[in-house]
Amino acid sequence: MNFTEFDIAAVIPAYGVEHNIQSVLGGLPSYLKHIIVVDDASPDSSGKLVAEAAKRDKRITLVRHIQNQGVGGAMVSGFRKALELRAQVVVKLDGDGQMDPAHIPALVKPLIQGKADYVKGNRFRDFQSLGQMPLVRRIGNLGLSFLTKAATGYWGIFDPTNGYFAIRAGVLAQLPLDKIDRRYFFETSMLAQLYLLGALVMDVPIPARYRNETSNLSIRRTLFEFPIKLLATFFRRILLKYYIYDFSMMSLYLMVGIPLLLFGGIFGAVKWIDYASRNVPAPTGTVMLPTLCVILGIQILLSAIEIDMNSVPRKPLSESLER
Repeated sequence: MNFTEFDIAAVIPAYGVEHNIQSVLGGLPSYLKHIIVVDDASPDSSGKLVAEAAKRDKRITLVRHIQNQGVGGAMVSGFRKALELRAQVVVKLDGDGQMDPAHIPALVKPLIQGKADYVKGNRFRDFQSLGQMPLVRRIGNLGLSFLTKAATGYWGIFDPTNGYFAIRAGVLAQLPLDKIDRRYFFETSMLAQLYLLGALVMDVPIPARYRNETSNLSIRRTLFEFPIKLLATFFRRILLKYYIYDFSMMSLYLMVGIPLLLFGGIFGAVKWIDYASRNVPAPTGTVMLPTLCVILGIQILLSAIEIDMNSVPRKPLSESLER
């Protein structure tokens, strides 16, 4: 496939990457029509180095932030610039050299062929490179993957925090960019918005490169912020998908299953405490009522989960770009 026939843009958020940004820019393939680097008010010389590189490579466009907006904020600025330049496909890379440009074709090809609307890397398919991933990141990504599946509705994806992705510009233009999270939750918030659009998301195996770079992600902040944001994303998705945009058996299952489970659990606990405190055996009916409610509630919610897992978008929104 001749990628030079298509307008492909790379968006690179730059913050504290003065030691890597030049090698990253120098290693980008020639078929990229636009290279958009967003200097997110970096305290080092990252912006200056990019400006110098732009004099040598006319494809490079430097966008500067006066105040730091976070990786999500930088990407939103880059997305807007890419749409302004009329790019057909937008690829996101980091400025620290972790993402090998050699894998860009694997991300871009399904988009050009009309097989997907959004393609992201999955580091967990390559066991050799997975062993190079720091243990803390490995454990964190495994836990986040399951929670993100439930929150976003994309049950078939893995490694959701992988920032190496590509998106069709036509789909990107439909996203409410103002609602994309401005910090490290932005990949997940993008997935949540893509789900509501009905976009087809695809995983491709891409190993990460771990060198001597330092991550700006605060693990402590992530442990506190991500669960709250994931929970909010989950409830928002359920409300919009099954009660605002549509009403189906899933909606009924949730309306029946959750009250049954809560009633059975609360009523059973209260009665158990009451009879235990009085050292009196509980009547058979008092035991059976909450038990049946809990069992029935779990069965109904399992059916709801099955419906939700089968509701993942399976058809791309956009057609092939091939000429």
